[in-house]
Amino acid sequence: MATIEDVARAAGVSASTVSYVLSGKRSISAPTRQRVEKAIQQLGYRPHAGARALASSRTNVLALMAPLRAGVEVNVIMQFVSSVVLRARDYSYDVLLLTQDDVSGAERVGAGSMVDGIIVMDVEAQDARLPSLARLRQPTVLIGLPRSPGTLSCVDLDFEAAGRLALDHLVGLGHRHVAFVGPPPEVMARHTSYADRVLRGFSGAARDAGIDARTIECEGTAPGAAAAVDELLAHDPALSAVLVHNESALPHVVARFAEHGRRVPDDLSVMIISPPEVATAQPVPLTSIDIPTERVARVAVEMTMARIDGDEPAETRLLTPVVTDRGSTLPAVSP
Repeated sequence: MATIEDVARAAGVSASTVSYVLSGKRSISAPTRQRVEKAIQQLGYRPHAGARALASSRTNVLALMAPLRAGVEVNVIMQFVSSVVLRARDYSYDVLLLTQDDVSGAERVGAGSMVDGIIVMDVEAQDARLPSLARLRQPTVLIGLPRSPGTLSCVDLDFEAAGRLALDHLVGLGHRHVAFVGPPPEVMARHTSYADRVLRGFSGAARDAGIDARTIECEGTAPGAAAAVDELLAHDPALSAVLVHNESALPHVVARFAEHGRRVPDDLSVMIISPPEVATAQPVPLTSIDIPTERVARVAVEMTMARIDGDEPAETRLLTPVVTDRGSTLPAVSP
């Protein structure tokens, strides 16, 4: 691996001159700068992160906390991760991925000045990480909405509005026998922010509409989905519409309903809250409220960079949900 001394020898300059070219802290003549830049390119030299930090007071690295906890949908998590990485690249920033389920990783990289800002995923309603994150020197942006974000900024889909919008969509089609298939029990037990908010919106809209809408937690497995579907039909044999907020369980839920003779959409209207790729990948493309992973991640990076570049106040941005009708929800059939 090339060193700064190798670059200096190839360019016929001192190592300090190479450092000045990299940091921009001293004016270097155009011919000398060009020789140094050519040597850097030819040798494939990459300055050490610590050296960059000393030269510019920045590391050009963001930390992304994406804990891989039980019950999380890894494919969806990775959509957020890849989108954060791509947007950070537009700012010439790298991303350090932290997968611990506590705040120790963020405290370590924050105290050691390894990163310039932190983005946090899988936020809980009462998230134990928030006090420590608020004390860090680096700005922190949450992808999620805790009950009390304090001085931390947040961005997310408005999941409470999404739950309400989904129920209103089904009721608007005349459905009075409606159910909600939610995330796995461990996700609900942690009071993960997005899950709590969807359930709150769905249940509140059902009360307002005067219908008894059943809600159920569901493991993301075939046996778990079968048990959930069987329980829903036992409770309400006239069930005519279902909202699913569980990407792993979705295909198993649809398959189990089919085993009961409920075809989508002729016998059962089904919609989902998920990234659009999940909804369109089903045998029958599903009407959905799309989770805009790329947009949320992009905004999270932009908010973080704004706080790195200036003393921006804390803010919360909730993206408005929209129903995308793909034909899997039909008007209810009168008995």
